[in-house]
Amino acid sequence: MKKSKRFCQKFWPEFLFATIALIFSSWLMWHTFNYKDHIIYIAAKAWSDFAAHIPLIRSFSWGQNWPPQYPLFPGLFIHYHFLFYALVGLLEKFGLNISWALNLPSSLTFFGLIMAIWFLAKLLFKSRLVAFFSVILFLFNSSLSFLEFFKSHPISLKTPIEIFQNKTFPSFGPYDGKIVSAFWNLNIYTNQRHLALAFGLTLLILILILKPLSQNRKITYRRTVLLGLLIGLMPFLHSAVFIMALIIFGSLFLLLKNQRKVLLIMVLIAALVGLSQIFLTQGVTATSNFRFNPGYLIANHLTLVNFISYWFLNLGLSFFLIPLGFIKADSLAKKVFLAFLPLFFIGNLFQFSPEIAANHKFFNLFLIIGNLFTAYAIFLIWQKKIWGKILVLVLILFLTLSGIIDFFPIKNDFLYAINDAPKNPDIEWIKENTPPKSVFLNSSYLYNSASLAGRKIFLGWPYFAWSAGYDTQTREDLRENLLSAVNNDKIQLCLSLKQNNLNFVSLNQNDVDNFLPNLSFWQNNFLKVYNNPQTGFVIYDVQKSCLFLTK
Repeated sequence: MKKSKRFCQKFWPEFLFATIALIFSSWLMWHTFNYKDHIIYIAAKAWSDFAAHIPLIRSFSWGQNWPPQYPLFPGLFIHYHFLFYALVGLLEKFGLNISWALNLPSSLTFFGLIMAIWFLAKLLFKSRLVAFFSVILFLFNSSLSFLEFFKSHPISLKTPIEIFQNKTFPSFGPYDGKIVSAFWNLNIYTNQRHLALAFGLTLLILILILKPLSQNRKITYRRTVLLGLLIGLMPFLHSAVFIMALIIFGSLFLLLKNQRKVLLIMVLIAALVGLSQIFLTQGVTATSNFRFNPGYLIANHLTLVNFISYWFLNLGLSFFLIPLGFIKADSLAKKVFLAFLPLFFIGNLFQFSPEIAANHKFFNLFLIIGNLFTAYAIFLIWQKKIWGKILVLVLILFLTLSGIIDFFPIKNDFLYAINDAPKNPDIEWIKENTPPKSVFLNSSYLYNSASLAGRKIFLGWPYFAWSAGYDTQTREDLRENLLSAVNNDKIQLCLSLKQNNLNFVSLNQNDVDNFLPNLSFWQNNFLKVYNNPQTGFVIYDVQKSCLFLTK
């Protein structure tokens, strides 16, 4: 009892901080996604991302998706890291509604990432104050996007109210043409729910390696093998973070001379397990998009001046404070920073996917560590009597102001509502009357009733599959040819539907993408098994309409 009491007295700041962090994490996730009375509520700023995530979740909960395929581009092994959403799907399958199934692991993993930042900072710098500042800098980015805010909201007595009522991000580059990136605010974690788990797991592995070193103990071979296997399983959780983990721990192998043997074993196990998964499931696609493309989002305007200007605007005062914290840090902390530093250069030099903006993950993870050194620099300045404390207050204001402004568009965001089964009869009929492994030829993309019912659709919104490395243009051309019935030849059309493993055709004359299908041909030649006059949603059964192929 006395030991327990002493433990609580010693670590009460951690308990208090963890409680606040858990409450905040839960609020953040439930605030941006919810479910009530068979209605799905999605924050406007998460609307596009969840159009891909919900079909993936439902393919595991209401559909049949093993071996995993991308439900918005079926027929090949999935290229997208699916493990987190498969877990969510299983939780829904076992009885949780989709908001609990998604928000519970999202809240816990985001909370876990916050706590991993706290304990890593405390481990490296032996200070709770550094740990606290590190988390604050993670939550409220240090960019200079507040300059854009004040362009449209000049500083006045109304400024605090204007910040509290703000509903748009001041800078959302490259999508709004501005310099400061869209990827520094919390929106990245509310939209990409699997990212916090991948980052948190990487930091946890790092802590488990550094902890023995800080206590002058050796890393055991058992721990080495387990951590190597854990990293090796990461491609299914987040393939980009797996590559980053190999870079980080490979760099530590070079930097930590006394631990090279165990780190080599760990990295080799991780590489053998992880890379084999990537190449077996993705083949040449895994490397087809890799190329040298220096400059990241300013690749088309890359000069030394533009590069420095870009990162000064995106890092803010951390541009100066990270190097200061590094200079003042001890040897172990410096080695950790140097292990993460390659992420910054690699993200600026190479492209790994069809969309260069996807490199933001390299910078997100690097900045988590960079924030520790900014926090340490602040801590050192704080020690300089009264002027140091005054300076720190000023620095913290400018280091967090953009993040504070960016927080309120998330808080003030509105919710879209989507009727789910059984309130939506289209989703309900598909769920109850089609085999879970069915594939639909679809006339609409986003939040298609078949995909919300856990069935696969021939092609979802092309951006989703394209960014994962699939050949969407070829499939889009085929989708249009099939829906248009260009030759008015039922036999040929049935053969094409069968060859592409399509079981049903869903048409909605009130909701089509890019072009209008040949509605009269389908009406006259195929068996209609479902019709909703109110929504215009119609389903045709390929098997029953093409019986002559089985004779």
